[in-house]
Amino acid sequence: MPIIRVELFPGRRAEVKAQLARELTETLQRVAGVPPEATTVLITEVPPHEWFVAGKAYASPPDET
Repeated sequence: MPIIRVELFPGRRAEVKAQLARELTETLQRVAGVPPEATTVLITEVPPHEWFVAGKAYASPPDET
């Protein structure tokens, strides 16, 4: 049972995430012959201040005032 994990910045509509999951599932079926019911897609939204590249946060944390 394949699991596809996708991490994105927040802000995409539910419809966009659902389309992404469908298309990833279809691609896995077409390329690797995996039946759709065997594929799980997990989409996690990660705030930019918790996303690090080369040891540096992509964005500053929000003010806590």
